Amino acid sequence: MGAVRIFAIFFSSSLCLYIVLALIRVVHKLWWTPIRIQHQMRSQGITGLPYRFVGGSTKEILNMKKEALSRPMGLSHDLLSRVQPHVHSWVNKYGKNFLQWYGTQPQLVITEPELIKEILNNKDKAYPKEAAVGYMKKLFGDGLSASEGEKWAKMKKLANHAFHAESLKNMTPAMITSAEEMLERWKHHEGKEIEVFEEIRLYTSEVISKTAFGSSYVEGKKIFQMLMKLASLTAINGYKLRFPGISKIYKTNDEIESEELEKDIHDSILEIIKKREMKVMTREFGSSTGGDFLELLLKAHHDANVDRRISVQDIVDECKTFYIAGQETTTTLLTWTVFLLAIHPDWQEKARKEVLDFFGQKNPTPDGITKLKTMSMIINETLRLYTPTLSVLRIVEREARLGKLILPANLSLYIPPLALHHDPQIWGEDVHLFKPERFSEGVAKATNNNIAAFFPFGMGPRTCVGMNFATNEAKIALSMILQRYAFTISPTYVHSPVQHFTLRPQHGIQVLLHPL
Repeated sequence: MGAVRIFAIFFSSSLCLYIVLALIRVVHKLWWTPIRIQHQMRSQGITGLPYRFVGGSTKEILNMKKEALSRPMGLSHDLLSRVQPHVHSWVNKYGKNFLQWYGTQPQLVITEPELIKEILNNKDKAYPKEAAVGYMKKLFGDGLSASEGEKWAKMKKLANHAFHAESLKNMTPAMITSAEEMLERWKHHEGKEIEVFEEIRLYTSEVISKTAFGSSYVEGKKIFQMLMKLASLTAINGYKLRFPGISKIYKTNDEIESEELEKDIHDSILEIIKKREMKVMTREFGSSTGGDFLELLLKAHHDANVDRRISVQDIVDECKTFYIAGQETTTTLLTWTVFLLAIHPDWQEKARKEVLDFFGQKNPTPDGITKLKTMSMIINETLRLYTPTLSVLRIVEREARLGKLILPANLSLYIPPLALHHDPQIWGEDVHLFKPERFSEGVAKATNNNIAAFFPFGMGPRTCVGMNFATNEAKIALSMILQRYAFTISPTYVHSPVQHFTLRPQHGIQVLLHPL
């Protein structure tokens, strides 16, 4: 009996010790660490919303977004207070750099160009990309946009090869064919209203399918639809917090649906990979019948050098990344450009004249596309006013000096490009006006040589590898639209930009088509 009693006392003591240690860990994570970091940043002049236990700033951010979206908006390009009202409000209240909280995670919001340049150039490797978790992990996996270190370097080299100048030239026919198919559909809307966001989404989907996978949108339609749904779930749940580990016990309907979508997307892409692999096994890689992005990935999968080889999962993740990132960015860029030209007929006419001077009624050429100066100015101003990607996230891997600040390890860095692109101190008091002439002498001149004031595709080593792909695709479609149509904004259009996965028109964009 004595032994049993001793064991019971020992067990009881151990259990108590375990509970005490667990409580200490919880208090340390949920209270002590946030308060310590808050004090450390305040001692350096960085203020912001005070930490609120567990929830942080997320409730305030969601409420501010909801309130901003409930207000009607005229045809104004003053977007920051609508799509990122928390950034707009807190920059004015706390200064260029301030602290906010994603739950218990401290986020240093940075809108100072010199600091942003230092972070994104990341010369000391102190500011890697934050690891994708939750919905973002399901959407992108561990592809180029999410990976780090040696894997990122390997995948970046492959992507650079896929998007170098000669490869982009070879993609031009697919872009032209896809634009022709879109404009053939538009014939049914001549003299009438057409919703261009959905039309352009179909066009960019077709281009991605042809240039990346050698197939048509029809074949990849199911994958696109599932990815769009998963992207929507990701956007909807962006500021919804879940207690760590709770999803292992209880899953929401969105979490269950996202897991099912992730599996179905994986299986569907795997099927495309297997079909292509069967074809390429019968011939040499890179022959005249192949050479698209998928074939490049398959070639790397079968590389004789083990160090350069990539896995099937790597291929799946890269396909997802190319599908979603390549399609979304160009769709929003092209859609907002059409919108801006619809409400600025003077610039629409200038762009049309340039296109007709270069190409007449013939299809665009790769060399001609690079010489469209007026269109480049218009695209840059569109990217400034309606920046597709609204946040760039990094993590402080180890204690680091940023400018005059000492940043603690594990601090999240939140960079909102739109705040820089709409800053009157950088662009002047006419910052919210559509003025493509800002870029008449290039980006450097427009930003007074402050390159960190304009970065719609990122900056530094992680600059979007598809930047030239997206702008070429947009220029080709715009050229072919301008050759055939004049367009004006429809009276039914309601201006309502919203932060979805990218900056989207909430109710689409309706224009009236006038054949030339």
